[in-house]
Amino acid sequence: MSPAALPLLRIPVGVVVERRRADSPWIDFVWRGIGVLPDEPEMTPWTIIREEEGTTLFYAGSATVDLYRSETARYRDNLATGAPSIWVVLIPSEGTWPYAVGAVTADPAEGEAFTEAGANLVEAVPMPEALHRAIENFIAEHHVEVEFVKRERGRANPEALARRHHEGGHE
Repeated sequence: MSPAALPLLRIPVGVVVERRRADSPWIDFVWRGIGVLPDEPEMTPWTIIREEEGTTLFYAGSATVDLYRSETARYRDNLATGAPSIWVVLIPSEGTWPYAVGAVTADPAEGEAFTEAGANLVEAVPMPEALHRAIENFIAEHHVEVEFVKRERGRANPEALARRHHEGGHE
């Protein structure tokens, strides 16, 4: 693996998932990621945090938010929205629980890419303040502004597009 492909910073987080009773004849529950906790709590994955009428919150497990130098512009754009998000990805699981924590990212493009696998559950959740500060510091330290250079197209050669007669008699 090239050094550019390795994250420069890995921020541990805990993932909170909601299971809500569904009002549907086809499914019993609706699952979704609803938040991340700074650091990794000292809890066993799938510990119940709270139960209320038909809704249960679970600590689903830990993950890391990996930060890469090449993606600082995307992180900066995320923070500039005024309501920065973290994308929580839950992937289908064959185990005791129907989903497992697949990934957690601060990169909006990566979060969107996880939606391409139709079975994944991807939710943009509010970014905790501690994570916001860590990402802001990472951007300040590693961001390099890349100037946009518009390329000019070369002029078309009309002769290159003209029909040519072949010597074999076929056109």
